Amino acid sequence: MRRVLALDVLACPRCGGRLRVIATVQNPAVVRTILAHLGLSGAADPPGPAPPAPAAMP
Repeated sequence: MRRVLALDVLACPRCGGRLRVIATVQNPAVVRTILAHLGLSGAADPPGPAPPAPAAMP
């Protein structure tokens, strides 16, 4: 994300210090269990409506 968006995901939003990755969860069943416990859904939000088409020039 740093290269693409110039966003440092390991910078602390409170103090600017460095965060450390202490674990990654890659098992989908475990991810679903954690999300369910937090009351979150694992599904992405459905896309919103498309923007209106530009008006044609007469």
